[in-house]
Amino acid sequence: DACGGLRPASRLCCDVTRGHNDAVTLRCRHLVPMRGRPLDGGWIRIERGRITAMGQRRPPKTAVDLGDAIILPGLVNAHTHLEFSNCRTPLDPSGGLPSWIERVIRLRRSSAADETKDHLEPAAAIVRGLTESAAGGVTTIGEIATLAPAAAYATFAKDSPRVRVYREGLGLSAAAVRRTTSHLASESKSGCGPSSLHGLSPHAPYSVAAPLGRWLIETARRRGLPVAMHIAESPDEAVLLAGGTGRFRALLESIGAWPSDEPPRMLPAAGWVTELARAPRGIVVHGTFLPDDPTAMARLARHRDRLAVAICPRTTLALSGRLPPLVAFCDAGLRVAIGTDSRASNPDLSILRECRTLVDAGLASPEETVTMATRHGAWAVMLEHRSGLLAPARPADLVILRPTAPYSDPFTAILDPTTQIIATLRSGRVIHGDV
Repeated sequence: DACGGLRPASRLCCDVTRGHNDAVTLRCRHLVPMRGRPLDGGWIRIERGRITAMGQRRPPKTAVDLGDAIILPGLVNAHTHLEFSNCRTPLDPSGGLPSWIERVIRLRRSSAADETKDHLEPAAAIVRGLTESAAGGVTTIGEIATLAPAAAYATFAKDSPRVRVYREGLGLSAAAVRRTTSHLASESKSGCGPSSLHGLSPHAPYSVAAPLGRWLIETARRRGLPVAMHIAESPDEAVLLAGGTGRFRALLESIGAWPSDEPPRMLPAAGWVTELARAPRGIVVHGTFLPDDPTAMARLARHRDRLAVAICPRTTLALSGRLPPLVAFCDAGLRVAIGTDSRASNPDLSILRECRTLVDAGLASPEETVTMATRHGAWAVMLEHRSGLLAPARPADLVILRPTAPYSDPFTAILDPTTQIIATLRSGRVIHGDV
């Protein structure tokens, strides 16, 4: 090499992306594999999109020197709705979840009625969300797909985060259940394309009749797919499930979703936890009020070998006035992953800001939140063999950070708001940044 030793970081983009086949070794101040301790003066070698070697202090002479940078696994956004990524600001959260959902429905209907509005144009919103996610260091996403057609996900470029697409199902009436199962069965024949990965999602206990949810979960079980479901997001959910009354009943009636002929067959939170555990992997999304239900919590802990919890701290705080019950989940031995929900409930898609919210509230340490945003997130979306940690033979999914302030603990530096994300790589390809 003409440089006679470690090469400058300006060579990185060229070396990593040229033909996607050339090898490159990156040296940094801290390499954080998320398995074992951080490596001071660490280095990592990438070839053909995979990690081929890692070490400490004595990198090959041709290594690219990134100086004080930190390298860690690409972040995992375990729960989001990219279809809302064109929302410029979150919807008004006042009134809690039922009122917010009413505003979501109103937004969707107004956008559908006015072709000049692009708030929820699925393809454009998805592209925008993927771009923002990559800029935030995210290489893996657990996406709930409601409106977007399969074609929107089939067109994903390789130069974006990998996406686990959970196709969502909703319906309470017998007719709605038949329509939904027929539509999803038809769509599944064509698939969502080779660049996306599949899952299924019964939306929530207040919006999914038991027959539909069980059909979705059984389909996932037979096909080896993961599932995800919003559970215990609001006290109003428990009121509906206990007696078929309350604000959710009024909302469902107002939009024509409540059956007029006979009450829907609905399951409580504990029942859905048991159903989700039938799938090979499942995510309980939010779970804000689950600690109020000892039966549901006990079942969730019993099935922690296949069920995780995905929390979205800023969304939960906005819609419920409280942060997620992280301590209760950890005390139950659960894997906790982190998501951003959507731009309809959150000002951005930054996983690191979600982590800082938990740390600033004293609910977790920086290392614990980074673990949630990497290893636990990858496990939750059933991609733990592709994402979440750095090790030889694994895909080179990683994010490169440059702290601007002095630091001793790399995890504290990762969450420092002044730290810059300078590059995000998925399978060795630079999907964000230019170093």
